[in-house]
Amino acid sequence: MIIMTLNSGSTSVKLGVYDTAGAAATTGGSPTRLDSEHHSGDGIEPRALLTKFLRKLRTPPDVVAHRVVHGGARFTGPARIDDAVVGDIRKLSELAPLHNPAAVHWIETARSVCGGNVEHVAVFDTSFFSKLPRRAAEYALSPSLGVELGVRRYGFHGLAHEAMWRRWCELYPELPGGGRLITVQLGGGCSITALEQGQAVDNSMGFSPLEGLVMATRSGDVDPSILPYLEKRLSLSSEQLIELLNRKSGLAGVSGKSANPGELLEDPGAASQFALELYCYRLRKYIGAYCAVLGGCDGIVFGGGVGEHVPEVRGRALAGMEWAGIALDLAANRAARGAEAAIQAAGSRVRVQVIPVDEEAVMVRAAAGVVRTR
Repeated sequence: MIIMTLNSGSTSVKLGVYDTAGAAATTGGSPTRLDSEHHSGDGIEPRALLTKFLRKLRTPPDVVAHRVVHGGARFTGPARIDDAVVGDIRKLSELAPLHNPAAVHWIETARSVCGGNVEHVAVFDTSFFSKLPRRAAEYALSPSLGVELGVRRYGFHGLAHEAMWRRWCELYPELPGGGRLITVQLGGGCSITALEQGQAVDNSMGFSPLEGLVMATRSGDVDPSILPYLEKRLSLSSEQLIELLNRKSGLAGVSGKSANPGELLEDPGAASQFALELYCYRLRKYIGAYCAVLGGCDGIVFGGGVGEHVPEVRGRALAGMEWAGIALDLAANRAARGAEAAIQAAGSRVRVQVIPVDEEAVMVRAAAGVVRTR
């Protein structure tokens, strides 16, 4: 089976083509990647890009797997795409305004460009967290304000966290189900997950991908009473304020210069350095909380563009955590840039690992599973 992956973000897209035939015999169960491209920027034109990509393939895809950020309560696993599924994904756009509208646009374009003989499967970031314990999934709201209206904590970056967990289990098979694991996805969006033998028990993102850690342009946790206060003071609508929290806050908002931690590290200015301090402080705070949630920790995994490539962030986030049995090998941490590496010190009770995130492999497995069950 030839499966094309379409991993679209708010201003980027990753395209890949994979062959599932003979995967177990040749690559330990992983699909074989035949081709891939990564494009970013505001000027991406989906139809032209997909048409050009498909033309260069030796074999057209049988299936296209689409990453969709928010599946709400409707989608607790991957789903074969039809018009009704597209409509349901569109309805969820208000919960993920940076991502779901873009995903719908890519899905509709791909269905048109690829023709009627190609199946399409949606793979949802929220699905990995569909079985969160109730105490982690619900807010302290009455049912009429909360779960009855679909207001709950959904969790996000599920593909990334699942990919890190899968690779961790391959590296440390002696830990049943991966043991007690904290996975940290740091990119434009940032999230952290607590896993107990492969079951997600908490995730820092909540009702939308805005909750939790400080991110590139997103604020992360804020007191909700800030919104009506700012509405009055700035004469802005709630929609405008959410837009500001999504696009004009986080590292970019605090520093006033950049959303990129690597760039901020090179700027000695007070605002840039404080933005980094806040970013790493919030991360360390969540790591400590998840150590408590899990009753201890066997491992911490860093992934994503920042998690894999910026050792200073990893170092600052884990500084002073010897009380939890976490200690870094400073030289190993400095050397780990974009490649898989163990970076814990010799005496650390907790293993710390950098793992490049392979969301596409998770997408291929999910899509193949859906198609094979028809």
